[in-house]
Amino acid sequence: MTDTLELSHWINGEKVPADRPSESLNPSDTRDLVARIPDGGVAEVEAAVDAAKAAFPAWSEASPEVRSDILDRAGTLVMERRETLGRLLSREEGKTLAEGIGETVRAGRILKYFAGEALRVHGQNLASVRPGVEIQTYRQPVGVFGLITPWNFPVAIPAWKAAPALAFGNTVVMKPAGPTPATAEALVAILHEAGLPKGVLNLVIGRGGVGQAIVDHPDVAGISFTGSQGVGAGVAAGAVKRQARVQLEMGGKNPLIVLDDADLERAAMIALDGSYYATGQRCTASSRLIVQDGIHDRFVALLAEKVAALRVGPALDPNTQIGPAVSEDQRETSYRYIDIARAEGGRVVTGGERLQLETPGWYVQPTLIADTDAASRINNEEIFGPVASTIRVKDYEEALAIANGVEFGLSAGLVTSSLKHARDFQRRALAGMTMVNLPTAGVDYHVPFGGTKSSSYGPREQGFAAVEFFTRTKTSYSAG
Repeated sequence: MTDTLELSHWINGEKVPADRPSESLNPSDTRDLVARIPDGGVAEVEAAVDAAKAAFPAWSEASPEVRSDILDRAGTLVMERRETLGRLLSREEGKTLAEGIGETVRAGRILKYFAGEALRVHGQNLASVRPGVEIQTYRQPVGVFGLITPWNFPVAIPAWKAAPALAFGNTVVMKPAGPTPATAEALVAILHEAGLPKGVLNLVIGRGGVGQAIVDHPDVAGISFTGSQGVGAGVAAGAVKRQARVQLEMGGKNPLIVLDDADLERAAMIALDGSYYATGQRCTASSRLIVQDGIHDRFVALLAEKVAALRVGPALDPNTQIGPAVSEDQRETSYRYIDIARAEGGRVVTGGERLQLETPGWYVQPTLIADTDAASRINNEEIFGPVASTIRVKDYEEALAIANGVEFGLSAGLVTSSLKHARDFQRRALAGMTMVNLPTAGVDYHVPFGGTKSSSYGPREQGFAAVEFFTRTKTSYSAG
């Protein structure tokens, strides 16, 4: 057990005293109270937006070197404290300690990357069609951004949303996900320790009403949201209604195609990584394994052996490979879909049983389901747990058609030794990101992130693409 944290909102650079009616439990051991949590509302959002609006002129007009230095210092602090922050993350969210530390380092790298981008904002000099006229384009900060972040990457995603917003001179009001506010608060505290001025970054902890208040606020110029499709649709409607910018990331039902010319051992390891690690709670997870008939049975047998050998246990146990689901609801969602798959004719090859471990927690047995149909619910609805299903296909063309045949389009993978099929897949897969001979989950922080169809809406996140959402372009004409 570890001491219980007493969380607070951060508004105008200060912790705000508040009642803490809610509690956050350790998903690895539900006897462990991680934090007592305030339940913010409209009043806190109003105060946070007011603080961000007041801070915007000075922050947006500051030297980019000031913003760069603060983000760089924050990145250094995050990486120096990777063990402590990673442990908090794993205790609060449930991913293994190695995964928690790895995500913390990623957050530090993101902060340092955007420290550099703060100094690289550039425009163009263009020739006018009119003699004696000069044209310049340049980018300007937009204003106050609302950031609504998810629980599955509770430090990396707040970092990859906040860092570009701050780097390019905007101010921020952030709402962290309900299950993981302690990790987000720790990140906000570090950014203030690194020198962030009052009001530039504000944190309001609470339930859905906080997010709605941010979306509806007339002084919030843009919203960046990661979460479910249903909530995302409401966020988009609210933002567009008042002509605010909006950026949505809303999950995936990602395919991994395995052709019969693939290295079978490599294919099984790629599927194991993409489908099961981080407890399958990644929007880029490989939940549909589309396997050519010639190797399907051998692939299923080999993968099932590896899945059955995965060690499920408490997140902070160094021997654990798969931690618990983040919440009881998330655990029950996984088992509900396993039951649905059985009812639709799927064959549970391994897993699917309830787990009783020494510590009470929200554990899910990693599960592989074979003999499923492409039209079944298990292959069309996002589960967000350590559950994968296989679909048998005749050839590459059938595999690609099934891969493209769902409403999502975030990440798509192919395992093959064929250059012809690899190049064709990169062109024709209806996904924002394609992976050849790699897991569908696992992306770099310095390149664009996002999907197609119902997975994403608006400009891309991360890397050099982030400047498009967090700045506006001004075109200036002048004559001598």
